Amino acid sequence: MPTAFGVLRAVGNGAFASIGTTSSASFTDSGLTASTTYRYQVRAKDAAGNVSQNSGTASVTTSAGGGGTGACKVGYSAQNWGGGNGFTATITITNTGTSTVNGWTLAFDYANGQRVTPPGWGATVAQSGSTVTATNLSWNGTLAPNASANIGFNATQQGTNPAPQAFTLNGSACTIG
Repeated sequence: MPTAFGVLRAVGNGAFASIGTTSSASFTDSGLTASTTYRYQVRAKDAAGNVSQNSGTASVTTSAGGGGTGACKVGYSAQNWGGGNGFTATITITNTGTSTVNGWTLAFDYANGQRVTPPGWGATVAQSGSTVTATNLSWNGTLAPNASANIGFNATQQGTNPAPQAFTLNGSACTIG
C-alpha cells in the first residue's frame, strides 16, 4: 500500500526531475510558465521505503497568460560574436523572495535553434531539445533573499538570436528584467 507519491516533471522534451511528494492522489503544481508543455510521471513509495517504477507520462500545456509570479528575477543578455554564428550569454539570477533558496535549477527554452556549448561558468549547463537547464555549483547553491548568482555560457545560432521568453527557477516562473 503506497504511503507517498513522488511527482516528477519535465519541461517540454527535457529531462524529468523530482518536484515534490504527496500522500494523496492529487498534487498541485505552481509557478508554471504560460504557453508551456509539461510532462509528469509519478512513483509510489510504501512504508518500507520501496519505490515503484515510474508511471506512464501525462502531458499538459498551460494556457497563455501572465507568469513571472515566482520569487526570482532573471537578467539575460547575449553578445553575438562578430563575423561568426556564436554568442556568449550571461544570466543573473536573483532571489526576490523572503526565504533562502538551497539548491537551484534555472530552465528556459531557445526558440530559434540556438545550441549551448558546455561547460559554461557558474553553473552546470545542459540542453535537451530547445530546453536549457543550468544547475548551481557547490559554491553558489544557496541564494539568500536579495542574493544573486551570475552564470554564463557560449552557444551557437543560425540566423536570428532571440532571447528566451520565460525562465523558471526550481519550477517557479521568474520575472525578467
